[in-house]
Amino acid sequence: MPFLGQDWRSPGWRWVKTEDGWKRFEPFSPALENKNNQLNDISHAVILTGDEDEDIYTTEDCEFAAKKRKKDHCRNNTNSQCFYRENWIYVHKESTRERHGYCTLGEAFNRLDFSSAIQDIRRFNYVVKLLQLIAKSQLTSLSGAAQKNYFNILDKIVRKVMEDQYNPRLIKDLLQDLSSTLCILIRGVGKSVLVGNINIWICRLETILLWQQQLKNLQMNKQVNNGLTLSDLPLHMLSNILHRLSDGWDIITLGQVTPTLYMLSEDRQLWKKLCQYHFAEKQFCRHLILSEKGHIDWKLMYFALQKCYPIKEQYGDTLHFCRHCSILFWKKELTIFSLTSQDGGHPCTASDPNTCLMPVSPQHFIDLFKF
Repeated sequence: MPFLGQDWRSPGWRWVKTEDGWKRFEPFSPALENKNNQLNDISHAVILTGDEDEDIYTTEDCEFAAKKRKKDHCRNNTNSQCFYRENWIYVHKESTRERHGYCTLGEAFNRLDFSSAIQDIRRFNYVVKLLQLIAKSQLTSLSGAAQKNYFNILDKIVRKVMEDQYNPRLIKDLLQDLSSTLCILIRGVGKSVLVGNINIWICRLETILLWQQQLKNLQMNKQVNNGLTLSDLPLHMLSNILHRLSDGWDIITLGQVTPTLYMLSEDRQLWKKLCQYHFAEKQFCRHLILSEKGHIDWKLMYFALQKCYPIKEQYGDTLHFCRHCSILFWKKELTIFSLTSQDGGHPCTASDPNTCLMPVSPQHFIDLFKF
């Protein structure tokens, strides 16, 4: 009969018989070194020797033990990210006969593949905005595993920005909101719920401050290109590019590239259309700002209205929600190898899946898990 550990499902410890009696096997124990030498020729079996009988574990038991040790190692490794890599998750808010329990924000954040989504430029801004909203109000509602996943993804985002120099302003805003939230939580630790040791959160805050310093010292690499550049395009094409931008800060940043772009970025009609796109007529009629010449200063109005009202958000790709199946998912791209009528990346049972799809904004994603 083998000696089992505290968990009856485990294959147990390895024991050897010595002069002082039975002792548990330790890989680097000097006292048992001589006894262990005779086991070197056996790679996947455990021998329990007795006076009259002998028992050998099967290969299946040893494989189970190896899988268990590997799983425990992944759980204990703080730098690893052992989470699901799925494109969809079933969102259920109450127990049913088919499903027990309910889906939480932390579970959805773990199961949906946000780690790979940040590598796609169309989904990058969406994931960053979602992390920013979680940092503002939902950080303490995440489980310990979800919080660990959150900071692992954040680490990958900062590395990507440092390497590719893509949209550092968006990441700076995220880190600023996150550091402010952590400062409040750490100071009032007795009044709030923080999963994990307080020293872990202090280390995370120090890491965030280090990231902020690195982004502050970030220098944009000057690209040498002898081919066609942005300044070589005609004026009507440059103006068309500016009119397609939905963020006022992006327009100002692009206007700093060349004097021609600066002239186009100061166009009153450009800022007027931007105000009309983001805000209702009643909203900007209440906050009229006139210039010295008596004209409406649409540029100043945009930034004034931005402080009072939310602006419309645009993303290259978002999560989608199937109202028929109650499934939240990333849409799959159609390729020549998988041309199907069903565009959704989930097993939809509706006759026409496209009629059930609904794009999910970052705020809507959080609202789905509020009970």
